Amino acid sequence: MTGPDADSPRAVLFHSPAFQGHRTGRHPENPSLMAAIEAEVGARGLLSHRPEAAFTHAPPEAITRIHDPLLIANLEASRGNTGWIGADTMVGPESFDVARLAAGAAIAAIDAVIEGPSRQAFVVARPPGHHATPSRSMGFCLLNSVAIAAAHALHRGLRRVAILDWDVHHGNGTQDAFYERDDVLFVSLHRAPFYPGTGASFERGAGAGTGFTLNIPLLAGSGDTTYLHQIRSVVVPAIDAFAPDLLLVSAGYDAHVHDPLGGMNVSEAGFKAFNRVAIELADRLCDGRLVLVLEGGYDPPALARCVADAIELLDAAAGREGGTE
Repeated sequence: MTGPDADSPRAVLFHSPAFQGHRTGRHPENPSLMAAIEAEVGARGLLSHRPEAAFTHAPPEAITRIHDPLLIANLEASRGNTGWIGADTMVGPESFDVARLAAGAAIAAIDAVIEGPSRQAFVVARPPGHHATPSRSMGFCLLNSVAIAAAHALHRGLRRVAILDWDVHHGNGTQDAFYERDDVLFVSLHRAPFYPGTGASFERGAGAGTGFTLNIPLLAGSGDTTYLHQIRSVVVPAIDAFAPDLLLVSAGYDAHVHDPLGGMNVSEAGFKAFNRVAIELADRLCDGRLVLVLEGGYDPPALARCVADAIELLDAAAGREGGTE
């Protein structure tokens, strides 16, 4: 299979072999996930004719818009070491620097879709981030890349940012980061009861942020039909009403039917449908501005296929905008 030709507009893809440098041994979140994605994307021809997207480590001021200095100091202290920084979260010698690079890629993706010409981007990076709260790394996550990206977008002058999280786990860290704010709408579909134990429907924000958190708990075993019903009947109207300037997606693929940790039954066709809804929302509300940030997914072949499918859909959207389709 071959990708689009050199003249076709493309989504911006942020990826790097450096993301395999977060070495976690036999932990479920390990470098084989990124290796599988790179292999699948390459096999489909999705890297040919695609300009390299430049990015670097997130600067301290961007990280501290979300995270407490003590969390950053603890991660800095982990440099050069291998061990556990929580019951489920492992670091290797380079992990903090890799997490900073992942956050930097998310920041660069925001700049790319604001400045154009492409309005679509996918940050294919690890470690994931949506469980990292302002004060705690947890749930395989060190820094919260999607929250850092949202804060950067607001810093760049956008007024409202929506975050749609379809990872099988509730994005507690992202929720915590914006729980009292009205300039970020956080919407999460997730299995419940399940890790991390947050995300009840009554968690709706506080203070100025009341009503700007929307949690949609789903029972174990939920599949395409249940997810798509909730997306179309609840998520789309909420994002429409919010009218964001940018749509961010915490794109987790651990609700896949083959995922060893998720316990859900979403198919690859289902994830394609999720992506199509996100693209349509961004086209209608955000002048096309859409950034996907990779979160969970622990069956390497299934994860790789889902990511490649999403890139193909984003490329198709970019092609339509460029007048080539």
